[in-house]
Amino acid sequence: MERIRSQRRVQIDESQLPKYQDDDEEEEKTGMRLRSSDSSRTENQEPFMGVKVRRKASLHRDYRGDYIDIASHPYLIKLLQKQGDKQVMFADKVLKFTSSGKMKRRILLVTDFAIYILDPETDALKRRIALAAVDKMCLSELSDNFFAIIIPTEYDLLMASTRKTEIVTVLIEAAKSASDYELEVVFSNRFEYHAAAELVKEVQFEEVEGGVKTSIVRK
Repeated sequence: MERIRSQRRVQIDESQLPKYQDDDEEEEKTGMRLRSSDSSRTENQEPFMGVKVRRKASLHRDYRGDYIDIASHPYLIKLLQKQGDKQVMFADKVLKFTSSGKMKRRILLVTDFAIYILDPETDALKRRIALAAVDKMCLSELSDNFFAIIIPTEYDLLMASTRKTEIVTVLIEAAKSASDYELEVVFSNRFEYHAAAELVKEVQFEEVEGGVKTSIVRK
């Protein structure tokens, strides 16, 4: 039986937060809550049960939520404070696919209000997506690391992470909490996504000996 760990909220005291004073704004006073693993989640709460073929390494995996130690990155706390986010539900480095098909290492943050994509080399914010703008997520039925976040009003995100299961679970919880709607998760070994506003690509998955073959083709 697959056992998945849920996360508890950890309150960071204001004394732990970096202090900033800008000329045109008041110093931020709010704290930032992080999540760490604590209790067990039943398999019926897992959005992949009965559909997704899971690799053995993902079974009995603990969910920690914060894999980059956000408290040690003052620029991240400052950014989230300015945006008004109160809770970080997930933070980790992922691979993001550009419109040209290149892979870029990025930091993925999921908060109680939004999804953030940042450059870990320059600390630059590359994109912020409100949770309310996310329509659905697309995944294959096989044991790969790919997932797409579909944003109809913008362009979509195609990423890869060994913690894909946790990311999907967290996004479902965050969307439910922020907008009181159930985020749709679509499983298919072929799905389309907008790599750019006017560029549609299809991700194709095929089970082969020793693993999964993944292809990304232009439509």
